[in-house]
Amino acid sequence: MQSRMELGKTNAAAYQAMLHLERYVRGSGIEPTLLELIKIRASQINGCAFCIDMHTKDARVNGETEQRIYALNAWRETPFFTPEERAVLALTEAVTLIATDHVSDEIYNEVSRHFATDEIANLLMAIVTINGWNRIAITTRIVPGSYEPQPLQERKTALETLSA
Repeated sequence: MQSRMELGKTNAAAYQAMLHLERYVRGSGIEPTLLELIKIRASQINGCAFCIDMHTKDARVNGETEQRIYALNAWRETPFFTPEERAVLALTEAVTLIATDHVSDEIYNEVSRHFATDEIANLLMAIVTINGWNRIAITTRIVPGSYEPQPLQERKTALETLSA
């Protein structure tokens, strides 16, 4: 497999805009483990090998367990996820597959039981952002396997530097 292009070099302004959105999401207060669950699940649905590789590695750095990572694509069938995580995973799937069934009142109401409106807005932006990254990575064929995770603080600093 060979990458088709590096968006950051081909269109630096567009890439910087995505980095700004990513920076916003990372600073929005979403718990890092939950954020990685969102990113992994959307990437599984979209079939983005690069992002699955990246976010499973990042999840481990953030303390996520192997058991939960392996079971994520069957989260409904396991006891490994909290009610809050289940609500967010259902929202992640609905937004990622929005053309199929839209986001039902049932899913939205369940998320609303666990999160305030501003938190839901941040969760939505996290889901939208990873779906954007998935589409970029799949289209440009970013080769999976090369990503090396950094500790959380180093990642925040790197994003701040890239998007400054």
